[in-house]
Amino acid sequence: MAKLGKRTLAAREAFAGKENLTVEEAVALVKGNAGAKFDETVEIAVVLGVDPRHADQMVRGVVGLPNGTGKSVRVAVFARGPKAEEAQAAGADIVGAEDLMETVQGGTIDFDRCIATPDMMPVVGRLGKVLGPRNLMPNPKVGTVTMDVKAAVEAAKGGEVQFKAEKAGVVHAGVGKASFDEGKLVENVRAFMDAIQKARPSGAKGAYVKKVSLSSTMGPGVSISVDNAAAE
Repeated sequence: MAKLGKRTLAAREAFAGKENLTVEEAVALVKGNAGAKFDETVEIAVVLGVDPRHADQMVRGVVGLPNGTGKSVRVAVFARGPKAEEAQAAGADIVGAEDLMETVQGGTIDFDRCIATPDMMPVVGRLGKVLGPRNLMPNPKVGTVTMDVKAAVEAAKGGEVQFKAEKAGVVHAGVGKASFDEGKLVENVRAFMDAIQKARPSGAKGAYVKKVSLSSTMGPGVSISVDNAAAE
């Protein structure tokens, strides 16, 4: 069995016996024990009482975190003509049409968010098997299929987070960096939880939010009181 390092042992000791904390307590604990040599991402995991295999229980949405994510997001836009120019002017990293489709089909996916104008969807649709599993497929429900390319690119660059329930009904997302002030991380967590609440599907029965936990990239996780996390 591998021997645990001093940092790992110290973090485990700090987290031992602590659960169902308030958002503020969880943020302070996670931030205080993020001791990696890089700026760790603070990650949230929410277990929902839904079965995403049923269309009326799928949870999906987008939220603009008030203090951003602290992450540099590379944005690709499928567009032609004036809309392609609009995307470039708004700061898109990659802009193209059939040429971009061929690049992606060839295995090069050098972006974190994909946006498309509606007229480009027949082209983008051919990439469903490639972009779908990576949660990169443009979707009008989260504002990535749109004629307002400028706003979509700026939102993606400005800290907008997309979320989607996985097969087990779990939603994961990054809500900032360990270097953020505690207050800013708390605001981001609460904004994310508010978006989860608003995305409650019609088919959800019983307890909707079952468990909430917070962690840093390299650190252990701690549970947050569901009532406190869901409080407005």
